[in-house]
Amino acid sequence: MENSQPAADAPARLRFLGAADTVTGSRYLVTVGDQHVLVDCGLFQGFKVLRDRNRAPFPVPPHTIDAVVESHAHLDHSGYLPALVRDGFRGRIHATEGTAELCRILLPDSAHLLEEEARYAAKGRWSKHPRPEPLYRPEDASVALEHFHPSEFGVRTRVAEGVEMELVPAGHILGAAQVRLHFRGRTIHFTGDIGRPDDPLMRPPAALAAADVLVTESTYGDRRHDPESPERALGEIVRRVAARGGVVLIPAFAVGRTETVLLHLSRLHDRGAIPTLPIFVNSPMAVSAVDVYRRHPSEHRLGPEELERMYRLPNLVTTVDDSKMLNLRGGPMVIISASGMLAGGRILHHVAAYGSDRANAIVLTGFQAGGTRGAALARGARELRIFGRDIPIRAEVHNLDSMSAHADADDLVEWMKSAPSPPGAVYVTHGEPTAADTLRARISHELGWPARVPEHLETVVIR
Repeated sequence: MENSQPAADAPARLRFLGAADTVTGSRYLVTVGDQHVLVDCGLFQGFKVLRDRNRAPFPVPPHTIDAVVESHAHLDHSGYLPALVRDGFRGRIHATEGTAELCRILLPDSAHLLEEEARYAAKGRWSKHPRPEPLYRPEDASVALEHFHPSEFGVRTRVAEGVEMELVPAGHILGAAQVRLHFRGRTIHFTGDIGRPDDPLMRPPAALAAADVLVTESTYGDRRHDPESPERALGEIVRRVAARGGVVLIPAFAVGRTETVLLHLSRLHDRGAIPTLPIFVNSPMAVSAVDVYRRHPSEHRLGPEELERMYRLPNLVTTVDDSKMLNLRGGPMVIISASGMLAGGRILHHVAAYGSDRANAIVLTGFQAGGTRGAALARGARELRIFGRDIPIRAEVHNLDSMSAHADADDLVEWMKSAPSPPGAVYVTHGEPTAADTLRARISHELGWPARVPEHLETVVIR
């Protein structure tokens, strides 16, 4: 037998079910005795070989998982939850109130988009499957939301027999948390996605407390953010494109990035740094997120007056018909729409309509995972495959990754230095291979901490 020890006496283990060789699909399984706690339950995005993992059976039977702890609401951390619940998970999903509220917006919308993509694929016959089926449906998302159990920051909560969790602020987006699991006198600290110390919208992440094991993200582990002000760069693009009557397309995640883009645009507008022109937010999710920001003022830097002024600036588009009308309207105008990596959503229709015109511009506003259309554009691609058609891209393309809500490599190393004592082991995850390995080397050389990049589905013993 592989392990003859009774479950109660067996060493605790950590298994990397996702984000171990990619920047998406965050899923970490912690096993303590016969208790199994899953930290994050995200979708894989980008390259097809990664997306295919979403269709494979979950690496462990969902009914054997006792609890899920969610770091935040972005789909690469939460987007598989509807499938997990549909396939047998029956426990609680623990998260901050902000994350629970945003998941009530994001998960049904994700299900709707998956259904819509399946319909387009069937109608256009560009799928290899005779009857394309969505990964999950809106009713699956609704059932998953019934399992959420909101918790407060800084409160230790029992999530399984002998396992307690603690959620501490991560910055990044509303509700985002670092996850600390306590058991048998040991602590594993999961960063989730760490925000920036100087983010214009969100407050900085809490300092790193003592932990036996650190599992850190490495999205920007091999680079520093451009020191140029993203607000200034965005203003220059809008002025130039508006002067020639063009359209500025801004792919942006509906929660987090859209608010940051709006904040910059509203400040530019108030200073007279951009002309008065129509600005559209074409995302029902972004519209719904307004009230969440109002209910959680302590998590972000905006006062109520600036928050209200920011949302008065754009025209908020909710209906499909109004979305279609934008493609007939023409410029000058600005359209902000999801998804931020051009992986799906309404922004694809706008790129199909306006991307081939040299008068227009496409502004990428954050990390673009390998295998996505956004990553292809950032690398210089001048043609995108959208809804089974090859769309020529003649519009200007700009990549303002300085607008990212992720800490860069320097930020991550400085944040780690706040720890009162070094962890016994550091696992570098949630990054492209080069980014993860570069950050691993910096942690080893600059901090002297034992660090390594785990492999997909690898299991390690917690000592």
